[in-house]
Amino acid sequence: MRQSWRRCPGWMDKTMLTDTIIEDDRWQALGLAALAEAAAKATLARLMLDPAEFEIALLATDDARIAVLNADFRDKPQPTNVLSWPSDERGAEADGDAPELPAPDPDPELGDIAIAYDTCAREASEAGKSLSDHVTHLIVHGVLHLLGYDHVRDRDATLMESLEREILGNMGLPDPYREDDRV
Repeated sequence: MRQSWRRCPGWMDKTMLTDTIIEDDRWQALGLAALAEAAAKATLARLMLDPAEFEIALLATDDARIAVLNADFRDKPQPTNVLSWPSDERGAEADGDAPELPAPDPDPELGDIAIAYDTCAREASEAGKSLSDHVTHLIVHGVLHLLGYDHVRDRDATLMESLEREILGNMGLPDPYREDDRV
């Protein structure tokens, strides 16, 4: 689903996989654009997809804006950490199977992600994790959703979490699901 913060086709700098639109200036101190680019590239690389062939828009916002988006698109009028809107419907045919991955296309959009500073900062603090590690995990998580991965069914969740652990491990980051790996 194309979001209102998107620009016209061809809007992205083709050297970048992600286009980060900062609505909440608190994201600047984190270096979100570089962090998101690294997380998205690591995710595509793990799945043997060429980042140069795809585009992702990332909206860096706050709880108020993401609550509106969550209400509009999921009928849940409260903040959440991350939302994603794939450009195409993808998904596994059977529980626990990987979805069919996209091929390079004249329209390279994988989709849109929105992330809320307030919720991410609160979750990181409560979990004893660095904000940067937590947000990197959520970007990887969001990109996997754009590619058709999900965590509603148990076997799908196991597959998605396994990929998240592997991708983050490849980036030198701790397992986000292990209690003793808290930063």
